[in-house]
Amino acid sequence: MDTKIIEQYGEDILCYRLRTARQKKRMQYEDFDKFLIQLDKKERALYRQIRNLGWEPLQPPIQKGWLRCFVLREDVARQKHAAFFENILAKINTYQYDWRKDFKRKKRKLGRKIYVAKQQLLLTPDEWHFKQMNFSEAEQQFLYEIWGLDSYKRPIKRYVFREPWRYVLKVKPNIIDKVRKRDAQLESELSEIADYLKRNDLRKRQRKVLKGYYQYRRWDESEKYNELYGFKNKSLCQILDVIKDQLKNKKYK
Repeated sequence: MDTKIIEQYGEDILCYRLRTARQKKRMQYEDFDKFLIQLDKKERALYRQIRNLGWEPLQPPIQKGWLRCFVLREDVARQKHAAFFENILAKINTYQYDWRKDFKRKKRKLGRKIYVAKQQLLLTPDEWHFKQMNFSEAEQQFLYEIWGLDSYKRPIKRYVFREPWRYVLKVKPNIIDKVRKRDAQLESELSEIADYLKRNDLRKRQRKVLKGYYQYRRWDESEKYNELYGFKNKSLCQILDVIKDQLKNKKYK
């Protein structure tokens, strides 16, 4: 409280807890920050509700590209230890999706474009991931340790399967037979919150209140950018209309 008010009315006025204009303004900012925190909690709760709606069957099922994964070799599948190696495969198998059945990519070599098959290997878990996979002692005998580098160029220990020849790659259609359930009311509420934050540019403030910082790099659309990419995501008719208007304006100038 201002000292002038205390001198004017005495110390008894302190029991009324009167606030100055600066304190009132600060309380408004604090209340708005609390409102942004509540919006974040509500947004997260709506996300969880939408994700937990479950699945429903898709009729009829559709194919979307191709799926490639490892399976047991035919001779290994006929052995008595097939179930043992099947359990190992369930933990170290990898999956790739592609729109091409041959899983090839275009690559330039000596000035010529050639098609090269995508590489796919068994999973080599790191030490932390390895402990979470709960390998039995018998299964651990088929894994050995190697040292490599992670994405930050730091040394890391990985575990590699000793006998990868037991598995072969198999390509099969990627069939989609189920889709997530949808709730129009939940999606409408979520979209309303997102639109409000975007329309008033409050994401930065919300991030700063929640995390204490916000790393934001603004993208300014310069005149040069507009000249080069002004026709992006426009139909041919729209492009012709824009060019016609530009020519008409130049003619009258």
